[in-house]
Amino acid sequence: MVNAAYREARHLAEIGRYADAEAKLRTALADDPDDADLLILLAYARRRQQNYLPALQACDAAIAADPISSGAHAERAEVLITLIRGRDATAAAEEAVRLDPARPGGHLVLARALATANRLDEACAAARHGLSLDPQSVEALLTVAEVERYAGRRDNAGEAVRAALALDPENTYGRWLTAMLDAERLHVGRSMRALRDVARDNPARPDVISMTWPVRSLLTALRRWFAAATALVTIAALVALRWPPAVTPSRALAALIAAVVIGFGLRVLIPAGRLPWRCLHLVPRLLRRATHASLVTVGAMVTLLIAYAMTGLSWFALLAVVAVPVLWVLGAAEMLGLRIDDPGFRHAMGDSREEFRAWGEDFKQWWRDTKRTLRESGADPASPDPAAGSPPPAGFPPPGSGPFPPPAGHSPPPGYPPPPGSLPPAGYPWPPGSPPAPGFPPPPGSSPAPGFPPPPGSPPPSGFSPPGGSPASGVEPPPGHSGHSGPRQERPGR
Repeated sequence: MVNAAYREARHLAEIGRYADAEAKLRTALADDPDDADLLILLAYARRRQQNYLPALQACDAAIAADPISSGAHAERAEVLITLIRGRDATAAAEEAVRLDPARPGGHLVLARALATANRLDEACAAARHGLSLDPQSVEALLTVAEVERYAGRRDNAGEAVRAALALDPENTYGRWLTAMLDAERLHVGRSMRALRDVARDNPARPDVISMTWPVRSLLTALRRWFAAATALVTIAALVALRWPPAVTPSRALAALIAAVVIGFGLRVLIPAGRLPWRCLHLVPRLLRRATHASLVTVGAMVTLLIAYAMTGLSWFALLAVVAVPVLWVLGAAEMLGLRIDDPGFRHAMGDSREEFRAWGEDFKQWWRDTKRTLRESGADPASPDPAAGSPPPAGFPPPGSGPFPPPAGHSPPPGYPPPPGSLPPAGYPWPPGSPPAPGFPPPPGSSPAPGFPPPPGSPPPSGFSPPGGSPASGVEPPPGHSGHSGPRQERPGR
């Protein structure tokens, strides 16, 4: 039952009825969900319908069901190629080759994966090796032609595609490759006829973008050298402002470049006929608008160069060179428009956006951690002072309250009163009106405080009588006192 369903689904896929093939495979997988062959064919049918993420899920399920299946890894590599994940595709293809090195298909998908990763020499070698395993394989010959074309070896590519068409003259991809090789050699008429025949044979999926190649190739070539030529004319025009003999050569150069652009455009567009312009209306909107705007920009630049050649006014050349960045921006928009409708490209852009967003979050977290570390280490000048507003330590005067008290054994600065309860050093004058400390003699020549005895051997102040003693020599006793040193005696008779 399963084998019959597989054969029927494979036949539907071969004739291009991928949706019917997928429905048949899903029905068969309901009875046997771990059949690796059914899952591989389901992944192929989904990939052909551009359902890349479901196809990748089917590949993963096939690998889980049969980890040593070379076909499962090869199909997974094909899906990853469409998702523009060259590194992952190369790893999957290498695993397919490792599991079954004698299978040509593994080497061919490896060649395509390496080409996606821009490893063109290795891609050509892998394709040649796959062809050596099956020299009569049309798929192998077309793979060789494809990677040789990517590598810029048109002669080798043409030889391989002719060999493939000799085996299968109606092969659609081989005919398309032949048309594109003719386009790259500027065989415009033959290329357009081949592309028209391919589109007629495949009306359901015409490649309208390829049929616009004459217009797009013309614009691509002009972006490469016309911008540089316009800049050269502008430089010559500026030199002519300072050196008048350069006016005539610069105007002749502008006329020559304008003539070359017009001639090259006619050489490409006239043999192409009306087909590229008709197909241009069927391409994605971004591509169509970017192409139209680029054509208008090129036309304006050519007109400005012709105006400079006719008038010699340098500002015409300056305006022409100003349009060069516009032409480049439109070229980037055109490249984006080529793939904007490809689900694989959109998914790849989404992955890139998520990676950029994750990088931004990592950078923000690093910056927050760095600022926190700086604040904790005190190296951040914007961090607040932890001591601001806190009271000073014990014994430390608050700001504006005067100098700091001198250490023990040191004299305070002039005019600074001694701390309470401390003795001033020898010869230090007392502050005005302040009594000395108890038991401390006043400085020489100063009067003791009221009730304070004079120091021993010093004359008492005026009006002062030492208790129980006699006045000092040369000092008159105060009124009512005698110079008797003993206790006062009452006079007899009182």
